[in-house]
Amino acid sequence: MLTRRTLLGSAAAALVLARRAFAIGPASKFRFGQLQLGTGTSWNPRPRALERLAWEIDKRTSIDVDLVPVPVAATSDTLHETPFLYLAGERAFDLPSTAGIEALRRFLTFGGFLLIDSAEGSTDGAFDTSVRKLMAAIFPAPEKGLEIIAAEHVVFKSFYLLDKPLGRLAIAPAMEGVIRDDRLVCAYVANDLAGAWARDDFGNYDYPCEPGGEKQRELAFRMGVNLVMYALCLDYKSDQVHVPFIMKRRRWKPDDGAIAPLKAKP
Repeated sequence: MLTRRTLLGSAAAALVLARRAFAIGPASKFRFGQLQLGTGTSWNPRPRALERLAWEIDKRTSIDVDLVPVPVAATSDTLHETPFLYLAGERAFDLPSTAGIEALRRFLTFGGFLLIDSAEGSTDGAFDTSVRKLMAAIFPAPEKGLEIIAAEHVVFKSFYLLDKPLGRLAIAPAMEGVIRDDRLVCAYVANDLAGAWARDDFGNYDYPCEPGGEKQRELAFRMGVNLVMYALCLDYKSDQVHVPFIMKRRRWKPDDGAIAPLKAKP
């Protein structure tokens, strides 16, 4: 039986502040769980992206990371072992079974986090429609489903100071998400975060970032880091007394003001 204590215990174990504490073992490392919804390879449109983001998290933060993501099903008995779930796609997908929907509801209610990342290059395509059906099934009315996440939300300042969720594209000006008990349990980004992260075996990025180029790519990596930090630190305070110090010390923060939203591709 999945309990909040079990799930939060897994998340806490992932946040290893002492990078040299190898005695804890590999099970303590943070690891992405990639939710398998859809057929064939449609559930994994950017195969190298999560590994690259994991590498960046390992280098930029104190989190001890397992670079290889784990594919998981909604009904998996080990769902709680990966408190950070990632769902990607570029086409429509079928909803999980009733048991799968209930498992995801428990997962999110008892401390889990889900990042949904659209790779279809549209804000109103088939994947987007499926995502909205999925969230309506997990949190049916009268519960509040997806809503706009304000730029002032703590997820945008959990590690880096950001104000928008840029990815390979900049077609969606805001992040959407589901909030339960003042906690963001699901974040939905339509700008193809993974398209900015993906890199081949020769060190070349798979896709250009439009319209902001490499500056935009860096901001996409920072958004990924922020999401992971927020998910692992469930008691992260919204007052953020250290924000002025971050602003003073991180003068190398890219100026993203020039990156205007790009129209969705047909």
